Amino acid sequence: MVINTDEYSVWVEGNDLYFSGVMRLENKAAPEMSALVRDLLNSRPPTITVHLSDLEFLNSQGRNILAKLVIEARNHPEVRLVVRGNSNIAWQARALPNLKKLYPDLVLLMD
Repeated sequence: MVINTDEYSVWVEGNDLYFSGVMRLENKAAPEMSALVRDLLNSRPPTITVHLSDLEFLNSQGRNILAKLVIEARNHPEVRLVVRGNSNIAWQARALPNLKKLYPDLVLLMD
């Protein structure tokens, strides 16, 4: 599944979930985004890698979806969750380390 707008893109390639652009999500985008994440988790791959390095901005609605992904991943201990971020993007440097508080087994890689 691919979600494309003028501002951002979200897509799955194998077991990798990619986010790019500027995501100012509204409530109506949440179900589609959540379904994409849920489908990937339910396929139970050995590892899911979430690539955020090209995501310049993510509003609170998007951060909630990301947090729900991490919380849901806790319910699938057979799936290793890896999040790749960019330490040069301020919101990622501040917010992504907090994901480890939600799920200590999460692997966080900051480029």
